[in-house]
Amino acid sequence: MGEASAAQGPYYRPAEVARLLRCSEWWIKEQARHRRIPFSWIGGSYLFTEEHIAAIVRLFEVKPGDDIPAVHRRGRADGASSTDDPGAVPIRLRARPPRRARRAERAAA
Repeated sequence: MGEASAAQGPYYRPAEVARLLRCSEWWIKEQARHRRIPFSWIGGSYLFTEEHIAAIVRLFEVKPGDDIPAVHRRGRADGASSTDDPGAVPIRLRARPPRRARRAERAAA
């Protein structure tokens, strides 16, 4: 790992990789943080070699005939959606009185 790693060539910072791939620096860091793309962690920062950048491009390459996964949308915690029952009447929410008012009410009683 010593000599072979050092001979990989120049290292690129996330901002440089983002500029090359035409995406945001945040996206590059987020993918690296979740271990979705290859990177080197040196001195407490993400660094990328040309080999890493080529691997990132290959990872996200879409070829003709590939099935594109459906986009997962976040739903409600109970699994129901607002379109489950189109005839359902929405529940009216009622605001609680402020904490100060509740305390004053209890103190007066």
